[in-house]
Amino acid sequence: MAEIKFEKAMSRLEKIVEELEKGELDIDRSLEIFEEGIKMSRVCSKKLNEAEQKIEKLTKNQKGELVAELFPVGDQDDRDDDD
Repeated sequence: MAEIKFEKAMSRLEKIVEELEKGELDIDRSLEIFEEGIKMSRVCSKKLNEAEQKIEKLTKNQKGELVAELFPVGDQDDRDDDD
């Protein structure tokens, strides 16, 4: 199965919530789309966690100043080191 993109999973999750909030579905259909919603929620959570690892974090240097530092992600050997 191909990996679902965050935006598609989020959109589907929003539609599932709308359907469940209407309260017009029978119990079997409600459970079915609830399970799908849980799967979409997990996809979104995983994607957000992956993105968080790539976002800059703020840290203090030796002088106590805030500096931007990248989270380490995978093999760092592919970076261009021009320093």
